[in-house]
Amino acid sequence: MTVMILGLLIFLGVHSVRIVADDWRSARIAQMGELPWKAAYSVVSIVGLALAIWGYGQMRLSPTWVWFPPVGLRHAVSLLMIPAFILLVAAYVPGNHLKAKLGHPMIIAVKLWAFSHLLANGRLGDIVFFGAFLLWAVFDFRSARRRPAPPAQAASAARTAITVVAGLVAYYLFAFHLHVWVTGVPVM
Repeated sequence: MTVMILGLLIFLGVHSVRIVADDWRSARIAQMGELPWKAAYSVVSIVGLALAIWGYGQMRLSPTWVWFPPVGLRHAVSLLMIPAFILLVAAYVPGNHLKAKLGHPMIIAVKLWAFSHLLANGRLGDIVFFGAFLLWAVFDFRSARRRPAPPAQAASAARTAITVVAGLVAYYLFAFHLHVWVTGVPVM
């Protein structure tokens, strides 16, 4: 679990710079330039995420159980992941009503993903992994709401429909085809 925690600290730490040191971040971007900052940020993020995922996989080999969730909670995860995927897509489709209304749909998607997976997983490593993402998302959402909102694009019903359909397709592909490949665990 040490490798997983180290990966989480790196990945979520990099993603927390704007929460705890936004002025420092802005100064680094001004000094380095936006592209080099994004490149360094991406490399460190990928290393942290890879360590967290690898450590998570290792943790699953000899788990410490804290509680045994009822099997029915897997259905709750499946249901909560539908809006999570739609919100994830909403973060990238410009001019949709979800992004216009919520402001930070990706962070809300992370909250739903982490919370739902906490419901259905009772191993200590799961609680640390998903709990860390949930805690980060709560703080990041609060921080993001305090910053000035970027100029909003006019939302359209067509772009919102594209967002919902793309989110449902992404959910279907991940839940029924990719989840077992990525995690080694079937959805149901």
